[in-house]
Amino acid sequence: MKQDSILKSIEMARAAGGIIVMTNGCFDLLHVGHVRSLQEARSLGTHLVVAVNNDESVRRLKGEDRPIVSLADRVETLQALRPVDWVLTFGSESDDTPKSVVEKVRPDVLAKGGDYSLDEIVGSEFVRSYGGVVKALNFHDSWSTSKTIEHITSIVRRRKTSDS
Repeated sequence: MKQDSILKSIEMARAAGGIIVMTNGCFDLLHVGHVRSLQEARSLGTHLVVAVNNDESVRRLKGEDRPIVSLADRVETLQALRPVDWVLTFGSESDDTPKSVVEKVRPDVLAKGGDYSLDEIVGSEFVRSYGGVVKALNFHDSWSTSKTIEHITSIVRRRKTSDS
C-alpha cells in the first residue's frame, strides 16, 4: 500500500471514531522487546501506525553494517504482526527522524520506547499542540538488536579463534 493510500485509510479510521496510535523505530532484527512495545502501543488506541527508518537512515544512525534486514523485509514482517495496522517509511539525508510522518498522520497518541523521555520523543511538541497524548512505553532492557549482533559476533570470533 502506498503512503497516500495509507494516509487516506488512517483518516477514514479516525472519521469512524478510531483512536490512532503511532510509534517508530528501525526494527532491524525484530525481537520480543519490539513485539511487546508494539502490543503496548496498540493497547493505547484502536489502530497502530508504525513508522520505520529506511535503509539509508538506519545506516547513518547505526553504522555501515546495518541494517541487517532490508527495509522491504522489515516492513513485511511488521505488517504481519497482529497489533500493526499500517507501516510507513521515512528517512532522508536531511532528516533521520519521523517528524514529517508524525505531521502527516497527526496521531491521537504518539508512543515510543521507554528508553526515551517524553521530551525526547520526536514530534511530541507537535502532537501536544493539538491535544494529542505522548506516551513513553515500557522499556525491555534485556532485548536489543545491537546486543544481539554483538553476541553473534563474539560467537563467530570464538569459533574462528578455535578453528585456527
